[in-house]
Amino acid sequence: MAIKKLLIASLLLGSSVAQSAEQFVVDDIRFEGLQRVTMGAALLKMPVRVGDNVDDRDVAEIIQALFASGNFEDIKVFRDGDALVVKVLERPTIANITFSGNKAIKEEQLTDNLDSSNLRIGEALDRTTLSKIEKGLEDFYYSVGKYNASVQAVVTPLPRNRADLKFVFTEGVSAKIQQINFIGNDVFTDAELSSKFNLKADIPWWNFLADEKYQKQVLAGDLEILRSQYLNNGYLKYKLDSTQVSISPDKKGVYITLKISEGEQYQVKDVTFRGDLSKDNKDLNELVTIKEGDIYNGAQVTALEDAVKRTLGESGYAYPQVTTIPDFDDDKNEVSLLVNVESGKRIYVRNIQFSGNTSTKDEVLRREMRQMEGSWLNSKSVESGKSRLNRTGFFETVDVQTVRVPGSDDEVDIKYVVKEANAGSINFGVGYGTESGISFQAGIQQDNFLGTGNRFGINAMMNDYQKNVSLEYRDPYFTIDGISLGGKIYYNEFEASDANISDYTNQSYGTSLTWGFPFDELNFFEFGLGYDHNKISNTQEYYQIEKFKKIHGFDRGQNVIELDDFDWSVSWTRNNLNRGYFPTAGNHQRASFRMTIPGSDAQYFKTQYDVRQYFPLNDGHDFSLLLRGRLGYGNGYGTTDNGSDQLLPFYENFYAGGFTTLRGFRSNTVGPKAVYVQGCPTGGPSGNNNCAIGTDDAAGGNAVALASIELIVPTPFASDEVRNQIRTSLFIDAGTVWDTEYDLKDTDGKYLEDYSDMGLIRASYGAALQWMSPMGPLVFSIARPIKKYDGDDEEFFTFTIGRTF
Repeated sequence: MAIKKLLIASLLLGSSVAQSAEQFVVDDIRFEGLQRVTMGAALLKMPVRVGDNVDDRDVAEIIQALFASGNFEDIKVFRDGDALVVKVLERPTIANITFSGNKAIKEEQLTDNLDSSNLRIGEALDRTTLSKIEKGLEDFYYSVGKYNASVQAVVTPLPRNRADLKFVFTEGVSAKIQQINFIGNDVFTDAELSSKFNLKADIPWWNFLADEKYQKQVLAGDLEILRSQYLNNGYLKYKLDSTQVSISPDKKGVYITLKISEGEQYQVKDVTFRGDLSKDNKDLNELVTIKEGDIYNGAQVTALEDAVKRTLGESGYAYPQVTTIPDFDDDKNEVSLLVNVESGKRIYVRNIQFSGNTSTKDEVLRREMRQMEGSWLNSKSVESGKSRLNRTGFFETVDVQTVRVPGSDDEVDIKYVVKEANAGSINFGVGYGTESGISFQAGIQQDNFLGTGNRFGINAMMNDYQKNVSLEYRDPYFTIDGISLGGKIYYNEFEASDANISDYTNQSYGTSLTWGFPFDELNFFEFGLGYDHNKISNTQEYYQIEKFKKIHGFDRGQNVIELDDFDWSVSWTRNNLNRGYFPTAGNHQRASFRMTIPGSDAQYFKTQYDVRQYFPLNDGHDFSLLLRGRLGYGNGYGTTDNGSDQLLPFYENFYAGGFTTLRGFRSNTVGPKAVYVQGCPTGGPSGNNNCAIGTDDAAGGNAVALASIELIVPTPFASDEVRNQIRTSLFIDAGTVWDTEYDLKDTDGKYLEDYSDMGLIRASYGAALQWMSPMGPLVFSIARPIKKYDGDDEEFFTFTIGRTF
């Protein structure tokens, strides 16, 4: 035992005592106190083996090596004769980790942070790491202005050398900014400078979007805004001398003092280029928008640098260095801008790779590429490929990376990473919509059929007002040049009264064939031929239908009429949306014209124009403004066999109301109503008040105008993982439907209006939620009318499956 004590004293008292200790040859190594750690594992960590000579320095190395294993809290080394005895106290094993009081940090973030520090259930508890984590969490709270916050790790021992670990958070309240002071500013007032800041002091009660809580990261951004304010107004020598953040004694208030040196305002004398300017590049002087005598503007200089990089990037120079060097003339307060350009090597694309497309074939993505393998890198073509993939609607997100090829200084690989969206469904089931009631459906609907990018659908559907069977197919790349070919065959039974339209029944079938031709990257034309057979029965004898029957020679009481129509059509689509799946920026326009071929039973034409424009309101596109519009018009052309002018058939009329047109109004109820004419003199309606009887049954019209303004906002309580699948918006809708051929002008009574008047505008406001669920798009909306007329039916809540904006 005397020798044991000597070794301990040697370690505690230092090297002078240790050097006096005698060496000995280790004959045996024994451990005391091992529970979870096996003897073999402990011996592997030992830098000493049986038969080695050991002195006090070796003992120190033993203790260091065992501590480094992370398994022990305390280690003591003894000598028992020629045996080395290591007595250890193992660190407890973490049995459970819990959190209490954390509101600003989610448990998932805390768990990830602990995992990165190897602090997890089943691992040994390292109290040193625990202290560092406590300190790091408190530093985070200080950075967001919570100076009263504290984090304490509570360790509760359990049997079998285990322990429960609980982090107790006391977050407190965020310190509020009491005052922001500027020292040294003469050009701009305190109010002008502070108005640019995101951090605010003394916020008015009505400015509920502002935040007066102090955050270190936000202050750093505001200091950059302050610098830009001066640089964009010609003060190139602006300097922030000091930043002082003072905390009130109760740690609930923050005072910020910024000392600045403004310097003098400079004008631009000239702009010149120098450096490695390749003869293949465009004339860079064409990119200069800064004129001699202009006040220096840092934003314009940055835009010029970006434009030069972009131009070089389109010519294969992927990594140019563009730096603007100012040359000051302090006597005249002028600055010459020397733009130094280093193009670097021209870069070629070795491979274009795709990942994340588990069901979509590579060829579907590759055909959207405008950057070719083996050619020089064109940054514009790379971004064009990303935009085209987004616009297919097959993917939730699309990201692109340019990766250097190892061992090569002039080659890169382009990697597109996609996350596939639900592009369709195989369905059999029951659905419900407030516009269509209960529906039964079965079939396949795929916009990306079997990953080929082709659209295929075979569907049977039945709801309150419609029974439909259809088969459709469209190949968007029927030829390698992007010419598409598609076709459709359908059978449909439509009961108008159940769709909120004046009663008639239409049994129809038909087919169509379409060809599409791309004009350029954004514009697409489509041509079609079609045939439709309509068998109409159970018609009500209201004025608008009587006019149609009369010009076609049908008897007034004839219950069944049949018409065969052959038509041709042309459409133009321009798609500049940033993605096909919940876009936030860009424009989509579509104009279509359809006309029956002369000799058809009904000779008419219909044209329609739709537009959507998205304006992002912030850099992250969390807020966007959507403007939508629709104009439609149809009419007959030529004359019938009895010499009457042709009309647009009543079953082709436009309607409004419902989610897709005018929310807040019941589907199809907005617009002209069915009017019955009774007791009129021979020869037709006289317009006398006694012979026109109005109803609230919708009849539709041959013209429509719709407009909507929609503010897209972040969905409350939605996590980052689902934000690309949910969209929330606030909207105002307006629109009208009218009939240019309606000629009962002077009638008076309930439900009797001049339905040829396009000024009978309805409007509504409300909110909508769209969710791209696994079963397809689900849309919920609530709305209230602002302006309505007699006969319009309100609908406060709508629920729809299968349609989004």
